[in-house]
Amino acid sequence: MECAVKTIIPLNAVAALVLAASVAAQTPPSAAQPSPSAGSAGNGKSLYLKYSCYACHGYDGHGGAGARLVPMRMNLPGFSAYIRNPRQMPPYTAKVLSDDQAADLWAYIKSMPESPPAGSIPLLSRIISEK
Repeated sequence: MECAVKTIIPLNAVAALVLAASVAAQTPPSAAQPSPSAGSAGNGKSLYLKYSCYACHGYDGHGGAGARLVPMRMNLPGFSAYIRNPRQMPPYTAKVLSDDQAADLWAYIKSMPESPPAGSIPLLSRIISEK
């Protein structure tokens, strides 16, 4: 005897899927996700220094008084939205930092190297192995 399993999808879920597919079909690929090369890291470095981002986030983006920026886990739209309306830092409105400048700043932070794993640093490896 075979058992047939039927999945019942609520009507509002189907409507949501149809709407999402419709929006995706109408959205140009470039608008859906900015290219990874969006922004100029060189310009972003100048902005990082000009606006003293290093004072809180460090020259390497690894934190200090401010949040750790590296590795940057936000995409460009998320980063731009956050700096416009942050929780614990001064806001960088469009009057202060244009969208292009925000993209440059994001590109610079994305270009910063991540910290090496502790095990690859000889002194730290020795300290860890002595414990």
